[in-house]
Amino acid sequence: MAKEEAPANPAADTSAAGNEKPAATDSNGTQIETPIRNANVPPHQVKFDTQNLKSSYCNVCNGSSTREEVVVNFGVNDSWDLGAQDLKVKLEHRIVMAPHAAKRLRDMLVKLIDEHETRYGPLGD
Repeated sequence: MAKEEAPANPAADTSAAGNEKPAATDSNGTQIETPIRNANVPPHQVKFDTQNLKSSYCNVCNGSSTREEVVVNFGVNDSWDLGAQDLKVKLEHRIVMAPHAAKRLRDMLVKLIDEHETRYGPLGD
């Protein structure tokens, strides 16, 4: 009994019924291999590594920007005396990002706040 060999290029195997497509060729007539992707698998999957993730509470933020970067500072105002002349804010985190990343952050925050207000009611100013 002869053993059937698998095609050298599985992507070029057109023997399956209903999957016959002409092979792509370049201008010289050379066959071009095209990757086959399962339609059920998204093209990009993001996996977050949370091994070194740290959480902290912040109730104050401010920011600044230049042409090349956006800087956002996060901190805590632990002064509960509203009559005090000076408020002491401990800045604990500074995030520096490209303007495009800052824009994506803005869009995400708008979406999160909209969802929060839909769920729990409008936030005051």
